Amino acid sequence: MIEVKNLTKRYGDNLAVNDLSFTVEKGKIYGFLGPNGAGKSTTMNIITGCLAATSGTVIINGHDIFEEPVEAKKCIGYLPELPPLYMDMTPHEYLTFVAQAKGIDRADREYQINYAMEKTQITGVQNRLIKNLSKGYKQRVGIAQAMLGEPEIIILDEPTVGLDPIQIIEIRDLIRSLAEDHTVILSSHILTEVAAVCNYVMIIAHGRLIASDTIENLSTYLVGSNILHMTVKGDINRIRMAINTLANHAKTIAYEENHEEAESVYNVDIETDRTADLRELAFNTFVEEHCVILKMVTEAIGLEDVFLKLTTEDDEEYAIAQEEAEIEARENAFAADKIDDDDDDDDDHDRDDDDDDESDGEYKPMFS
Repeated sequence: MIEVKNLTKRYGDNLAVNDLSFTVEKGKIYGFLGPNGAGKSTTMNIITGCLAATSGTVIINGHDIFEEPVEAKKCIGYLPELPPLYMDMTPHEYLTFVAQAKGIDRADREYQINYAMEKTQITGVQNRLIKNLSKGYKQRVGIAQAMLGEPEIIILDEPTVGLDPIQIIEIRDLIRSLAEDHTVILSSHILTEVAAVCNYVMIIAHGRLIASDTIENLSTYLVGSNILHMTVKGDINRIRMAINTLANHAKTIAYEENHEEAESVYNVDIETDRTADLRELAFNTFVEEHCVILKMVTEAIGLEDVFLKLTTEDDEEYAIAQEEAEIEARENAFAADKIDDDDDDDDDHDRDDDDDDESDGEYKPMFS
């Protein structure tokens, strides 16, 4: 339904979207997840034809959004992060205006408006001014306008921002009901929001796609570890011997001195497979090395930890790439300055030669 290829958007020197490629298939709820400033809203605005791209293509049901914008936009209903509402209109008046702007036939207009109001449960407030509605109802009006025209794809940018817990639950239920007739894409910077509603997740950071899969697969392949946190007291050499013994049964083992406790107390973190339980083996191993175990706690790594890990790693990679780009830019600038200096030296040398040529021959005093 949507095919994005090598999408790039620059604002001056700032790279908001970086060579982004992905495909959206029919009949799913897609979550576009990333921290604030990751490029989610920029990507949404490009896909919906509200913003031009620096390069790349966006194909919607076979129509290029840049070459055939009218045909492509007919396939999309869009709710921006700030709903485009006219506060002095009633919901019915506003939806009528949107239906006219979308070119919906008069014969079908009232049916679609009533259906959208019923689906979003705003029929009871259709004659109240929008400015007097709660934020939750304003969001519903925004979703209703996105439904007009019967688009196959509905795109929602941060649809639950600023809502209270009850309103969030209601909007989540509404999004699930929309998926019965539409393909839904929603963006959010909150992992629990995406995990609660979506069945496919795309994680973006610094304008780059860093993970893309179903919630189940992300849970299976990325959330595959437990961490055994231990506080151990004993001789450091014996603690190291115990760690060496356990190394074959763990993914990673890290330890450091615990400065908040007494002397010779260390924190030991042992990462294992999700199905492995290393508590008994770890206990016996440290006891055999005459170490005292002061604490032992198992922690499961969740999707939140995976999200933080992926985006943090990307932050580090991005910072390194930015530093390398800055170094390269400085080196290029230095090389350009060097070329300019050499050209200036050549010009000065040529002028000296000309002066020498003019001084050849008979001397003529300036004053006589």
